[in-house]
Amino acid sequence: MKQIYSNVAVWDAEAKTAKMCDVCVDGTKFAAVEPAGTLCGKCGAETKAYFDGHGRVALIPGFKNGHGHAAMTLLRGLGEDEPLMDWLQNKIWPIEAKMNGEMIYHGEMLAALEMAATGTTLYQDHYFYTEDILRAVTESGLKAGVCRCIFSTDKDCEKQIANDVRFAKEQSGEDKRFTVQLGPHAPYTVSFDLLKTIADTAKENDLAVQMHWLETKGERSMVDAWKNMTPEESLDRTGLIDVKHLLLAHCVWIEEKDFGFYARDNVTLAHNAKCNQKLCSGVAPIDAMSKAGICVAIGTDGAASNNRLDMWDEMRFAALAQKGATGDPTALPAETALKMATYNAAKALGFEHTGLIKKGYDADFILIDLDKPHYVGWDLQNLVGCLVYAGSSADIISTVVNGETLYNKGEFTKSDAEKIIANAKEIRKKLTA
Repeated sequence: MKQIYSNVAVWDAEAKTAKMCDVCVDGTKFAAVEPAGTLCGKCGAETKAYFDGHGRVALIPGFKNGHGHAAMTLLRGLGEDEPLMDWLQNKIWPIEAKMNGEMIYHGEMLAALEMAATGTTLYQDHYFYTEDILRAVTESGLKAGVCRCIFSTDKDCEKQIANDVRFAKEQSGEDKRFTVQLGPHAPYTVSFDLLKTIADTAKENDLAVQMHWLETKGERSMVDAWKNMTPEESLDRTGLIDVKHLLLAHCVWIEEKDFGFYARDNVTLAHNAKCNQKLCSGVAPIDAMSKAGICVAIGTDGAASNNRLDMWDEMRFAALAQKGATGDPTALPAETALKMATYNAAKALGFEHTGLIKKGYDADFILIDLDKPHYVGWDLQNLVGCLVYAGSSADIISTVVNGETLYNKGEFTKSDAEKIIANAKEIRKKLTA
């Protein structure tokens, strides 16, 4: 059945400015995007629903969260105002040791509510109990690129990696809502030899890899292998730089002289502006990275370190922080920030046909109410700037994934929010008892 969204202001990463359009969704895909007023009455008797934006609603791609640990919604508020390693070792890791798959599932469902309400349609999840995460992804209706967090200290580590590969082959692609990758935690928790094993395994099985990378200034001194080589040389010598796709989170302390090394079609950096500031990790020079040809996505990181999963909030902060850090008001313009937030993570997560409002692409989008006081003065030329700098996720009318509305006017149409929140509260009590 077809749905028509008429007379809406449409923007995506390929657009120079917004345009007034009619958009037809047929099942899970965009079937047509035409000038406003041209599709009404042309989609036939199969049309199921009709939405008229009256020229006061924007339709843009949903946000793509490039890095996070969704079930950390259960850990929000633990170890506030502490340095990263103290926070991890003393607060987070001890609690995570108590978590099981059922707990992860409920934390994931809680995160899905927050993400749907704030316009995220696709997210990266780097955590534990992959099967339980995928159960939540399927039930919530969102999309995700998922990987199990690998540490050198894991019991039967190579056996676990073999299980990851088996799981990826069995599951990835069965449901267009998720993909599965390999996920070493970080170079200071995964040995050089194990990173090489992971890279070899990924290449042999055509899998992508995701990991934390150069998050803190002191990280270089924490990695034994880096005493004899640079971080970039380690990516080269382990073979990680040559995997199908490499998604590196944080990347605050990549040196400018090395930007060219990361400017590759198979490499994406995930910028986590608010988490980096909260933990005083620094400000990644993503404007300069982007200008150097590096693909940069935006992510929230986990709710225990941000503490929000609000990509709109993250995008606005990222743009403003670049201007403040560089002293250049032209740094990270609104169009670049919105592209980073709505498009750049999709390829790294294995989704080739989402992130554009285009015929044949997945119908993953959000509707935004422009009839608000803070949008007075918007037009098609300045809409992107108004969205990035003046708007917020509170302006979202609907979040739609694969043509299905998951959130509409403050209501969750697929999930039982009251039950999900109640379950999460009980688990939180058990974890912190």
